[in-house]
Formats: sequence, C-alpha cells, structure tokens
Amino acid sequence: MQVYIQSAARATIPTLRRGAALQARASLSHRFPAFIFPLSSSHFSSSSNTFTPQAKMSGKEPVLTSNAPKPLPGIYSQAIKANGMVFVSGAVPMDPVTMELIPGDIQAHTHQCIKNLSAILEAAGTSLEKVVKVNVFLADMGDFAKMNEVYSTYWGDVKPCRTCVAVKTLPLNTDVEIECTAVL
Repeated sequence: MQVYIQSAARATIPTLRRGAALQARASLSHRFPAFIFPLSSSHFSSSSNTFTPQAKMSGKEPVLTSNAPKPLPGIYSQAIKANGMVFVSGAVPMDPVTMELIPGDIQAHTHQCIKNLSAILEAAGTSLEKVVKVNVFLADMGDFAKMNEVYSTYWGDVKPCRTCVAVKTLPLNTDVEIECTAVL
C-alpha cells in the first residue's frame, strides 16, 4: 500500500519515524494540498525505521553527448535524468565542434539552440516531441516575434508550456538561451 504525504518542500521535513511520517500527512494536508509525493516502505531505512525525504531524489543520472556543446567542467551537466524526466541545461547557439557561437541573427541562433537541445534529449533517450516545459531567455524582447517564428516550427499540435523573459546579459553575450524539461 502506498501512502501519500504532502509538503511544500521535501527537504524541509526532518527525518521522521514511521508513525510520525503518517501523522505528518494529516497535519500537512490542509496547508500544502498542491504538493504531493509518495511515501512507501522503500523510503524507510531498515536499520533505523526512519523516513528520509531526500532518498526520493537519489536516482539522478547525468547526460553527456558530444553532439552538443560541452558543459563547463565541474559547473553543470548538459542534462540530468531523474524520476522519469530529463532536465536540460540552457543551450546557447554554439557549434558543438568548434565550441564557438554560430554567426547569424536571432532566427539562426534559435535554430542552433533547439538543435543543441534536441541532441541532448536524444542522448537522454527522449525527443523534442516529449518536451513539457521550455524557458527562453532573450537579451532583447524586440527579438520575440522573430524567435517565435523559428521556435513554433519545432513543436507539434500540443505545444509545451513556455516562459520567455528578457535578461540583461546572456553567456558569451549571445541573444538567446533555451532550456527545457521532457518526459522519458
């Protein structure tokens, strides 16, 4: 049987005894109804009979492919696979072979960003069609319409959720960076 405990932030719940974890479910359910995560016997340590919320996140796997720009060593991963999802770091319009920004306008740069995302998603075992959330960062919101012309050609009938914001500067002074989350 699987029990559900509710919490605004898993990491803020202290280690709980089995009985206390079940009591926490009742005390938190009215305060945090939108945040649900499963609680089962596998979350309890056999030696201490305690529940550790962080154990749910222990299965994260980095993704690395030579078909996309290499990440900065020791700083970030191209992507992380965890809990049936792939979380892809921001992609800039960089050529994965030369490791330099490609020449061109916002449209060429948007194409390259999505091409880099696609390569990382493929290495993770998924694809653009399974993307559920996209964040686009623009150096100039005046590029929004031209970026959208290219962006919209990559998604099918069901578009992923998206946020687009203008930021003061982007890495390497590029004009666009795109990150995404996909299901496996």
